Amino acid sequence: MAGLAESSGSNPDVELLYDINGLAKDAPHWFDRVMEFIGEYGLLLAMVVLVLWCWWGVRRRGGDGAASSVAALVWAPLAAGVAVLVNVPIRGFVERPRPFVDHDGLDVLVDGKNDFSFVSDHATLTMAIAVGLFVANRRFGMAGIGLALLEGFCRVYMGVHYPTDVVGGFALGTAVALLLSPVAMALLTPVVRVVERSPRLGWIVRARGRAVVAEASAEVAGERDLAA
Repeated sequence: MAGLAESSGSNPDVELLYDINGLAKDAPHWFDRVMEFIGEYGLLLAMVVLVLWCWWGVRRRGGDGAASSVAALVWAPLAAGVAVLVNVPIRGFVERPRPFVDHDGLDVLVDGKNDFSFVSDHATLTMAIAVGLFVANRRFGMAGIGLALLEGFCRVYMGVHYPTDVVGGFALGTAVALLLSPVAMALLTPVVRVVERSPRLGWIVRARGRAVVAEASAEVAGERDLAA
């Protein structure tokens, strides 16, 4: 399986690798350093900020769906962690070397990448979070998917992954986030509902003002049911 991408001019995977990485050779040094930071750390941090931003909006808005939305937001990073764990045996089975090992002339922007290449952990992480975020909120999820796609481009631009490494990461992250989502939501939503009813931790799910309004509405509804 190590020969997943052989050095061949007719290999579209390799050709696209050289085309995208070739942009780094023509770019100024400062731009390469920016891309290195973005591709290695920046977009992962942006995904965390996006999840927190979505959570802040969910808890302020409140409503009956707050608990399920927060549960989905909890699942997003958990899905990323599960996907990376699933990737461990995949990498060991495929044993695909990094592209700069088999191909000369690449502009490698980051050192120390001595592990196997397929599939990309960064692509897997960002896409799993993005899809999990999409389950909670489509608008934020689409923004997350956009960041994940940019992450994949950066990994090839940096010379540390083939395009198919990135596509494999996207597929793995999406599969884990979607296929395990029903089980995860069934387990997480009741827990989040318990937290929502907690006097001390309820703010995690719903802003205090929203919580008071929700409790008052529930009391009124209960009184109407008794009266009926």
